[in-house]
Amino acid sequence: MKLRAITLNNVRRFTDPVAIRQIDDGLNLLCEPNEHGKSTLFDAIQALFFKAHGSKDAEVKSLRPHAGGAPEVSVTVETEDGRFTIFKRWLSKPAATVHREGVLIAQSDAAEAWVSDLLGGDAGGPSGLIWVRQGMTELTAGSTKEQKLALEARRDLMTSVGEEVEQMTGGRRMDAALARCRAALDDLATGKNRNPRKGGPWREALDRVEALTERRDALAATADALHEALAERKRARRELSALEAPEAVEDRRARLEAAQTAHQAAQRHAEEVAAEAQKLETARLTAETAQSRLTTLRETLTEEAEARTLFETASEEAQAARAAAETARGARDAAQQALDDARTTLKQAEAQHRLALRAQAARDGAERRQALTDKIAQAETLRSAMEEASAAARQGPDDKALRRLEKLAGAHATALAARDATATQVIAQYAPDRDGAIRVAGNSLPAGQPISLPHATRLEIDGIGTLEVRPGEGAHDDSSVEAAAEALRKALEAQGVETLDAARSAAETRAAADRLAGEARAVLASLAPDGIDRLREALAAIPLPEETAEAPAPEVAEAALEAAQAAFDSARIAQETAADRYADARNEATRSETQLASLRDRLTRAEQALARLGETSVEALAAHLDQAEMALKEATERHAEKARGAPDLASTEAALKRATSVDRNARDEITRLKPQLARLDERIGRSSGEAVEERLEEVRQELESAEADLARIEHEKEVLIRLEAALEAARTEARERYFSPIARELKPLLHLLWPEAELTWGDTSLLPDALVRDGREEPITILSGGTQEQVALLVRLAFARLLAASGRTAPVILDDALVFTDDDRIERMFDALHRQAGDLQIIVLSCRQRAFRALGGHSLHLTAEVEQAE
Repeated sequence: MKLRAITLNNVRRFTDPVAIRQIDDGLNLLCEPNEHGKSTLFDAIQALFFKAHGSKDAEVKSLRPHAGGAPEVSVTVETEDGRFTIFKRWLSKPAATVHREGVLIAQSDAAEAWVSDLLGGDAGGPSGLIWVRQGMTELTAGSTKEQKLALEARRDLMTSVGEEVEQMTGGRRMDAALARCRAALDDLATGKNRNPRKGGPWREALDRVEALTERRDALAATADALHEALAERKRARRELSALEAPEAVEDRRARLEAAQTAHQAAQRHAEEVAAEAQKLETARLTAETAQSRLTTLRETLTEEAEARTLFETASEEAQAARAAAETARGARDAAQQALDDARTTLKQAEAQHRLALRAQAARDGAERRQALTDKIAQAETLRSAMEEASAAARQGPDDKALRRLEKLAGAHATALAARDATATQVIAQYAPDRDGAIRVAGNSLPAGQPISLPHATRLEIDGIGTLEVRPGEGAHDDSSVEAAAEALRKALEAQGVETLDAARSAAETRAAADRLAGEARAVLASLAPDGIDRLREALAAIPLPEETAEAPAPEVAEAALEAAQAAFDSARIAQETAADRYADARNEATRSETQLASLRDRLTRAEQALARLGETSVEALAAHLDQAEMALKEATERHAEKARGAPDLASTEAALKRATSVDRNARDEITRLKPQLARLDERIGRSSGEAVEERLEEVRQELESAEADLARIEHEKEVLIRLEAALEAARTEARERYFSPIARELKPLLHLLWPEAELTWGDTSLLPDALVRDGREEPITILSGGTQEQVALLVRLAFARLLAASGRTAPVILDDALVFTDDDRIERMFDALHRQAGDLQIIVLSCRQRAFRALGGHSLHLTAEVEQAE
């Protein structure tokens, strides 16, 4: 099968019919920019061959334009039987037809069957092998369904063209046997872990065994419960009989009464001991209180006497410290006044000394002042000259601008020379006494000198008239001359001059001004390196003679300053000494006052404590303490005597609790056993009427039969698993023979890129899983994106050859299958496409217009069509 024409209508962006005509046998290229419909064309072809006209799935709906409508696709194919036109319309009024030379030969389901036969009955056809959708350059790309269909197509193709077609290792019989084995295994189990299939025989057998096991366990539990109930009833009757025996009841009553009597006697004696203990505690508190009052009185009297003595001593010390502080303050004030007088005298001496120094400086600096005045005047003159020269140096063109003007003038002169070289020229040769008889624009024509006439020119000849010279049309071009003249004119205007000579003169004037400014700047820098203002500051620092007319002599002023400084230093030292002494005296007075206040508070607290103790004396409190200690001794003896014969209250209470507990437990146990016996009687009576033992035996027999069935099914599952593994192993052993057809087709293509390279193939995927180069095996998944897409394209081209060899020739359609390939390898991939295009039809869709110019082949174009009724 080969495609000859494709027509689309109402397919995505193509709301009007478009078509591709004259598709050639070999390599065909449709190279258009993005969004020109290449991928739409691919999807439309895919839908026509593999989507029924009645389909409304997402892929079909994706073909509908935004404006709505029914997608229509028509493809003209050529087979050994001739040319046929296949037409399909989806969604609205769906239709499918097949025409041969304008004659309808099939429609609707018959047309779908005809298309299926054309593809060889494949569900996926060539789409998974040799039709590459945009963005799916990898061999394993696409949805799970697409990958599964592609795998089946590869397996069917490779099995049909293998060297041992009818052998169990690699042929159709092997595939059929393996498929039957897997089908039988799939009826029993699912998944890689081979779990039981829901609704399958294995699952049903497991469920039956599980249900019967649950019934057996339930009946066994019921039987066990019946046996336990009989044993429990027997045990409960025995316990109840023992508890209700008359001698047991009387023994519990007697023990309880005896424990109650003993505990009551122990409680009465314990109350008497507690009363004596209370009296003993009261006597102890009285004695302790008397002892505490006596001790407090003695300590308070001692504290009051000590505090009074210390307070009197501190009062005397504080009065002496206050007097010393007042004396030190007077001495400090006198020293401060002396320091102030010395400071005033020192300031006066310093002022007279500075006045004397300025007077001396004025006398010494008269000549320096005049020199600074002259230097300042000269510097100001130089600065004015420098500023004027700098201003002049900014006028006119600089060296760079002048060079540009001269370059433009040279270009203008060159353009004039080029024009004059092709223009008409005249040379005047005057007769004697006729010089200047020929004029141009009022100017005499020079004798013997060629004059170019680029334009029509009128020559005035004395005594004869005028002569008009007209050069031929197209003899010269004034555009370059005018452009050069205009560029020169604009450059001169930018510099403010009219001619190049004026520009040169202005440039010379600027350079001279720049030199003058530099010279003035250098001289000014030598006169005033820090600036004229610093010279003025130095001049201002020299005092004027009239300001120091009454200044003292420097020697006198220096002696007076030294004497004043010495007097000031002595006064300062005396003032600091007096201030330190006053500070020490004031601190001592403050400390004495603080200590006095503290002792005053201590004495007041002692006096207040004595007042709180009242008028009592030490002797009275001592006598009261003796009485309290005697009463404590007597109370201690009475309490000890009473406690020696006391019964153990905890023991009698424990005995009472035990007797009470025994009696209560017996009553509770009797109360519990009577209802329990009633329930057990009812349960035993009910279970004995249900024939639990007989039913349990029946279920056990059914369970044994179900377990035997389950063992048989599990054995069958294990046999199928081993059979599948054996068949897989046998097919793996024949893999070299199995993959030899595709490897043979792929080898010359692979060597275009990598000489001596080979591919290893996966037994499950039937796709390359590694590239072997230079003896090193590299998994396909770790190769670069460009290398992976190159291997994928070469494998698809090899599959196309296998399809042709099996009698199912189909076109190779590649939609942007080379995206990541570099410039060097893409050239070799182009060679591979041309190599395969010798006996295959290849249609390449690409948006890489520049890169695919080197592909060659037959160029295709989408063109608008006039819509025709189908």
